[in-house]
Amino acid sequence: MKANLLLIVAIFLLLSCGKNSNGKTLHVNDIPELNKAIEEAVPGDEIVMANGTWKDTQIIFFGTGTKENPISLRAETPGKVFMEGQSYLHLGGEHLIVDGLYFRNGYSTRSSIIRYMISEDSIAYNCRVTNTVIEDFTKPNRLVNDRWIEFYGKHNQLDHCYISGKSNDGETLRIFFTGNEHINNYHQIVHNYFGPRPRKGGPRAETIRVGDSKTRVSPSFANISDNYFEACNGEVEIISDKTNFNTFKNNIFYKCEGSLVLRHGSYATVDSNIFIGGDDSDFYGGIRVVNTGHWITNNYFYKIKGAQFRSPLAIMNGIPMTPLNRYLQVSDVVVAFNTWVDCKSPWQIGVGQNLESADVLPASEIRSAPPIRTIVANNIIYNTQVDETPFINLSSTDGILFKNNIINNASEDYSDYDVLQSGTIKMKKINDWLYAPAISKNQILDTVYTGYDFAKINHDIFGESRTEKNSIGAINQTATAEKFTIDKKKYGPKWFSTKKNDVEPKILTASSAVGQLTKKISEASSGDIIELSDVLYTLPFSLKIDKEITLRSKDPKKRAELVFTGEQDSMAFQMKPKASLRLESILLKGERGKYAFAPLKENMASAYNLYIENCVIENFNYVLKAYKGSFADAINFKKTTIKNCKNGIELAAEDKGDYNAEMVSFDHCSFENIQNNVINFYRVGYDESTIGGSLSVTNSSFTNSGQGENSNILIKTSGIINVTIHDNSFENNSVELVALLWGEKNNHHQNNTLINSGKIKVEEQKKLKILY
Repeated sequence: MKANLLLIVAIFLLLSCGKNSNGKTLHVNDIPELNKAIEEAVPGDEIVMANGTWKDTQIIFFGTGTKENPISLRAETPGKVFMEGQSYLHLGGEHLIVDGLYFRNGYSTRSSIIRYMISEDSIAYNCRVTNTVIEDFTKPNRLVNDRWIEFYGKHNQLDHCYISGKSNDGETLRIFFTGNEHINNYHQIVHNYFGPRPRKGGPRAETIRVGDSKTRVSPSFANISDNYFEACNGEVEIISDKTNFNTFKNNIFYKCEGSLVLRHGSYATVDSNIFIGGDDSDFYGGIRVVNTGHWITNNYFYKIKGAQFRSPLAIMNGIPMTPLNRYLQVSDVVVAFNTWVDCKSPWQIGVGQNLESADVLPASEIRSAPPIRTIVANNIIYNTQVDETPFINLSSTDGILFKNNIINNASEDYSDYDVLQSGTIKMKKINDWLYAPAISKNQILDTVYTGYDFAKINHDIFGESRTEKNSIGAINQTATAEKFTIDKKKYGPKWFSTKKNDVEPKILTASSAVGQLTKKISEASSGDIIELSDVLYTLPFSLKIDKEITLRSKDPKKRAELVFTGEQDSMAFQMKPKASLRLESILLKGERGKYAFAPLKENMASAYNLYIENCVIENFNYVLKAYKGSFADAINFKKTTIKNCKNGIELAAEDKGDYNAEMVSFDHCSFENIQNNVINFYRVGYDESTIGGSLSVTNSSFTNSGQGENSNILIKTSGIINVTIHDNSFENNSVELVALLWGEKNNHHQNNTLINSGKIKVEEQKKLKILY
């Protein structure tokens, strides 16, 4: 009895020691108290930051906890500790936990907001940031590079966080490899919600980047799984994998204009991810394959419509004897048990093959090496409408073994290239985006190819076993698919809601009284409509737009006239970050030396949008004048006349592959007597990490313009990837060329009428500066 009692006491004391009964809770109310608590913290301590706004709080969290007794830093109430101004959090040491902070209304003055390293001799190991939000905490100047989250060390974790709104240069999250202490890191990036990242208008805008070209032979073993990515549109690469042995599993990519890219990394596991696109964008991407040894299994793709680098499945050509920062030939890759539903040309092989560019590119850029020793097996392509080109071969498929891949192409047989077997597959629509085989027994689906090591593919996309029953495609058990729903609460902090409440816009009325329109714009909420009830408005000062606003004439048949009389080189409408201006049925008049629209000259942290319909714009020095560092996501002119201006649309102020606008369109517009820069939209050089800019000019007329144009080109588009010039008329324009198009890229013209206006010239291959 006595021995038993002693044993119980010993066990109790051992457990008590494991829990560190000396751990204490320290409540801090200001920065000095916080710094003192961090300095004095010991294993098991918990530092609690008081609710409220912590402005310009630069946390250097160093400590040495243990696995059983970490040192914690948490919000008093998750989501109620607001990190604002010039704040950041850098961690160093071991076994630290940060919980519940909310970064907003500011930006970090350092290279990062959250960094798992304080200095080279103070690196974080086994540290965790959880339950935290970073929202719109972006640099004022979009051309200044930083990362929001920087991983160093080993065994660090980011989980249940919400990250959204980065609009400046640099990746949202990056894992660094600057020495042996950072390889074989086993970092965990799990259960996070990566919210919208807006289009940047240039490269270096990945949401996650693992390493760089110099680390392509380094082992990482990072786990990026169970995350939700929504509208991550910064550039063509949502995730850029540049190290080895990483896992990408159970992630959901919802309407992201980019791809999961195995860029320099090898031996990646890409399993059970869901890619959801739609009909509203041709840039939604899937998986792009480079390098060697990847297993791409159980993934599901719906309405992914990107082409080339953004293809639903893009298997690239490589460069023989490639430089470190270019493309290694694809080899020893397995693509098995995946499903593509209503995707556009879902399989594109030899992407990037560019032998035609040999005369304008160095030999080190020519991607001539097709995939080798690769297996594509047991996959489904299912279309509810016929796809004329479900398979695009841009190079050679001799090095790929295609086995048991089934296509149901809306009941139309497809036999090109002999890589797909046509068959009838009955699919059940589970929800708006999910289709699963409708019957459990289907011989065409049950005939499974068994390749080397295929036994390790022992589950389907929803975790159902493939051991006893196995079938082609991502979904092995329809009953499990019927129960599946996306629960957004699994991603990010439970206390943070990603829902945006829809508010019915108010309609305000502004008279022509001096200052009345400025006052109404100030009072309006984002999304409101201001109607102009009078005939003539004089604007002595710029109207500053910093929200979503519509200005329209109360009677669209009687356009209200806005006359801008401001100072020289000022603008009628000044576009601030996040401004979205819509003008409807308005006559806007100015004077030479003044601009109709212009962004800020600096600190344009976020994009603006401009929509003009059924308007007349005349007598300005510039219709739109962009500045270096500004960016418009959309510029849309429709049924609008632009006349008697010295310059038209000036969107040419960038370099290094950046550009000033993403989607620019003119439809049913009239340009009359515009002397210079009728449309000037270009970038210096090009890269492959962006949409590349998009210009559409349709059903419009151009007359008596280009008199002062030194370039002798009416519509300038050098370096812009997507250009459409269709069904326009050009008459009496004093130029040699209406446009000089880049034929090898997505530049097109047709059905245009040219009278005394030069010609439209196409150069298939253009020699431009390469920006990497």
